[in-house]
Amino acid sequence: MENSINLANVKQIVSEVLAQHKINDVAFVGCGASSSELYPGFYFLKDAAKKIRAFHYTAAEFNNDIPQWLSENSVVIAASLGGGTPETVEAINVAKEAGATVISVTHVADSALTQHADHVIVHGFEKNYAAKLEKMGYVMAFAVEFCNQIEGYEYYDQMIEGFNNIFDLGERAANQAKGLAAQFGKDFKDDEIIYYMSSGASMQVAYSSSICLMMEMQWIHSGNFHAGEFFHGPFEIVDKDIPFVLMMNEGKTRAIDARALDFLNRFGAKVAVVDTKDYNLSSVVSSEVVTYFNPLVHTAVFRTYAEAIAEERQHPLTLRRYMWKLEY
Repeated sequence: MENSINLANVKQIVSEVLAQHKINDVAFVGCGASSSELYPGFYFLKDAAKKIRAFHYTAAEFNNDIPQWLSENSVVIAASLGGGTPETVEAINVAKEAGATVISVTHVADSALTQHADHVIVHGFEKNYAAKLEKMGYVMAFAVEFCNQIEGYEYYDQMIEGFNNIFDLGERAANQAKGLAAQFGKDFKDDEIIYYMSSGASMQVAYSSSICLMMEMQWIHSGNFHAGEFFHGPFEIVDKDIPFVLMMNEGKTRAIDARALDFLNRFGAKVAVVDTKDYNLSSVVSSEVVTYFNPLVHTAVFRTYAEAIAEERQHPLTLRRYMWKLEY
């Protein structure tokens, strides 16, 4: 398969770690978009594991409030696209000093993130939309492997089938979405603020779409929240034509998203819905595990939305005024 990840390599790395250590804890540590791409792996493990403890940290917090449980019985999975994010590089040193095993996931071989890691995964990015899902996919695969090899996982085969299918589906979905993306760009280009929400494993796709694609890359004010929290505060700002992006999930949390959508429509909010059901996620992923694969489709599809709004606004996604340009 052209678009895929090396699951055999993941399986081998996990086997090597478990041959040397009894693992009780797995922590997912990163910043910004990488932190968000770690979240689906964390979500799977905290949801599916019965014994393993799973944690998700932004790296600065991990470094400044070092977990007391961090030890030789811990694995830290750290991710950074360019491999040079200072806080995440520091997190590796913090983890190693505590005796933890470190797995680094990055796009840049021989980057700072790889120097002191016990195991390294180098993933793709530029080639196509599917390649942009590899980081998230690898992290999820590690979560599944640790769960299965440590305590067994009932739907392991279904997860592996999902990994074998999801990258091609992500590529198809992104290309299928181009028309809707172009319309989103036209409809939302002049909005001064755009709110994002989702639930389940995709919650942090909404988060990163808000803080990275909008605030960082488009300088558009944005807020984000869990669709389950929508009725506990945020829904008070809903009115006609207030802009929202709702990432709807297939699987266990769909009812949460649907309730939010009903309310947005009830008061005439301006809503762009990115629904994995429209891209036939459940046709390639088993119903027992479909919940966990939503974020890969949302990530692929919304990338095209971001590209479209950037084009409409004549504001490239690469444009910055502070990041990489100032000391901060």
